[in-house]
Amino acid sequence: MSRIKYVFRDGWRLVWRHFGMSLLTIFTAMSVFFVVGATMLFILNIQNMVRVMEGQLSIQAYVKGDAELDAVAQKAKAIANVREVKIVTKEMALERLRARLGNQANAVTLLGENPLPASIEVKVSRAADVSDTARMLIALPEVEDIVYAGQVVEKLSRVADFVQQFSLVMLIVAITASGVVLFNTIRISVYSRAEEIAVMLKVGATSTYVAFPFVIQGFILGLSGALFASAALGYAYFRAITCLKEMLPFLTFIEATRYLGKLSLVLILCGTVLSLFASLIAVEKFIRKAARPL
Repeated sequence: MSRIKYVFRDGWRLVWRHFGMSLLTIFTAMSVFFVVGATMLFILNIQNMVRVMEGQLSIQAYVKGDAELDAVAQKAKAIANVREVKIVTKEMALERLRARLGNQANAVTLLGENPLPASIEVKVSRAADVSDTARMLIALPEVEDIVYAGQVVEKLSRVADFVQQFSLVMLIVAITASGVVLFNTIRISVYSRAEEIAVMLKVGATSTYVAFPFVIQGFILGLSGALFASAALGYAYFRAITCLKEMLPFLTFIEATRYLGKLSLVLILCGTVLSLFASLIAVEKFIRKAARPL
């Protein structure tokens, strides 16, 4: 029990002994984790917008006049990646046209007999699957023509791929930067107590006993930076969302607090694990060197 008390007490002493460096490390770690969190929120919002737009994408397959709509719909459902199939009869198509015309809907009566063809409305799971699904639909003998937003689909697919690659690169850069900062801080603390550590090792202290106060120091600094970053990120995000909703009301943003809570937990866990690893590497390297015989 006394050893545990020593470890935690000395870890706190190391934080206060290098108070200026500790503050700088906490601020740097907070900045890095804030950037990581902001990047992840940006990526999540982009992915959410892409999913919403993907859900609205559909392929309109117009069937021949003598074809059975139910039979065509069953064939469409059997195609891979098809999420939903909806039958649009000639009457439903006419009602949609009237709704779109609004005040000019009376002009539809001039057409006499309903000229609009029946169709099936097909929705897929991902934007990248739209083109392949469209080719399979047009190959059906009952389908006469198809209509879908080809350029929009291609752009959405490129956006989704770019977001995934961008998120991976940003995450690696931010984690590496945070690890380097914590590693250098712990290394400075270790070198400031070089003589004391050497004496402790020579009188029989174990490397674990010597190293743990520095590990606790790194843990405190990394955890503090992640906690401050999570609090600042939550405040800044909801303020930014309020402004963006007024400026861009047609876009859908993530507003559920549970997402931010999960993200904060991830940041805190990352800060904790990263600080522990950086501290262990910095201390272990020095102790191994100090323990060598003269």
